[in-house]
Amino acid sequence: MDFLRPASWEEALAAKAEHPTAVPIAGGTDVMVEINFDHRRPEYLLDLGRIGELREWEVGEDTVRLGASVPYTDIMENLRAELPGLALASHTVASPQIRNRGGVGGNLGTASPAGDAHPALLAAGAEVEVESVRGTRLIPIDDFYTGVKRNALAPDELISAVHIKKAEGPQQYSKVGTRNAMVIAVCAFGIALHPGTRTVRTGIGSAAPTPIRAKAAEEFLNAALEEGGFWDSKKIITPSVAKQFAELASGAANPIDDVRGTASYRRHAVGIMARRTLGWTWESYRGTGRSTEGVA
Repeated sequence: MDFLRPASWEEALAAKAEHPTAVPIAGGTDVMVEINFDHRRPEYLLDLGRIGELREWEVGEDTVRLGASVPYTDIMENLRAELPGLALASHTVASPQIRNRGGVGGNLGTASPAGDAHPALLAAGAEVEVESVRGTRLIPIDDFYTGVKRNALAPDELISAVHIKKAEGPQQYSKVGTRNAMVIAVCAFGIALHPGTRTVRTGIGSAAPTPIRAKAAEEFLNAALEEGGFWDSKKIITPSVAKQFAELASGAANPIDDVRGTASYRRHAVGIMARRTLGWTWESYRGTGRSTEGVA
């Protein structure tokens, strides 16, 4: 195994172009586990640890440009107001040591359905900035996941950043695991209210071959909120609406049985998390001050 250690982003892109099979490594919290267990033995490792710009973020008027290697700890401590859903998800990532090293780019590159950041990114409607020696492009998050642990990156491309709209409404995140920390999600759910467009977006993790949105649940809820005048009145969402939303979210899941949980349990848990996070975000939108930290 050859170890490539570029000193700049330009050198990294050139190395990836020359060695398209090179596996990027920044925090190393996913890749090194696979290597240590001999699940992966790449010909080249491309170390991005010396490239400081990947650990930088920029808060614009409407969006946040989040460098691919910004640690989860920095998201929690500095971007809670702008990216509340992702900050909540970051809280659930492993241990403090892992949160100090791991970043969103690693989750996206690995594209594991159990990655903690995916539901929040889907709910927020993020875009992934990727680059090669050929140029830069933005991939909508809905188009990024192409299969089990596969993504839309070309062989010569690297993830440089993620563009996420600043939250204009409440966001929540919930994760089910066998314990509260140091655990891979049995399943996870993210939700974001977008009052400007009067829409709700969701994200589901570890309950399908790829991270997904519960689109039928979103369409139902968007119509129910609009037809019922909920956005303007800020009245309590009726139990029947919440129940239908939860059932549709559960139906969006396509899970498997594995050592962490059964398919039936995952479907059930997704429905519970959908109902709870909808309640939390809507109470926050209504201004009752009863928003709750989102770990189920």
